[in-house]
Amino acid sequence: MKTVMAMMVGAVVGVVVTAAVGWNVMPGMMLHEAVSPLSTAETVDKIKENALSKGWVVSDVKPLHESVKKHGGKDLKPVMLVNLCQATHASNILEQDQNKKISVFMPCTISVYEKSDGKAYIGSMNAGLLGAMFGGKVAEVMKDVSADQQSFIAFAK
Repeated sequence: MKTVMAMMVGAVVGVVVTAAVGWNVMPGMMLHEAVSPLSTAETVDKIKENALSKGWVVSDVKPLHESVKKHGGKDLKPVMLVNLCQATHASNILEQDQNKKISVFMPCTISVYEKSDGKAYIGSMNAGLLGAMFGGKVAEVMKDVSADQQSFIAFAK
């Protein structure tokens, strides 16, 4: 009886520890940040240039900091959202009804922002990990998306 009880307590403790570690590690795995050797504007331009050279479309560049201020928020340092789309990748995911919910992650966005140290930073999502969470066609496509995104920002590594 003592052995069974010890095993049950051990299992519960194991689950709790695993969940706590996962909760604390997950943000670092899902989101990446790199310091750019360029200014904020130059970084945005370099990402756009790299994406276009790989056949991606730059659907929009949004100055998020301006929108925040316009709508009553604080005056912030630049935060630029570079929205990118690759039609083949998008259609390969969205053609299956069960994958349409993935559209909330579209278009792919890379963030370029300035911190209080005056340096430009690049924020990106780990598209490969996101795809792996969904599996199937999404995982297959997002693996390619991840490789492309990393090539867009390789100058900052």
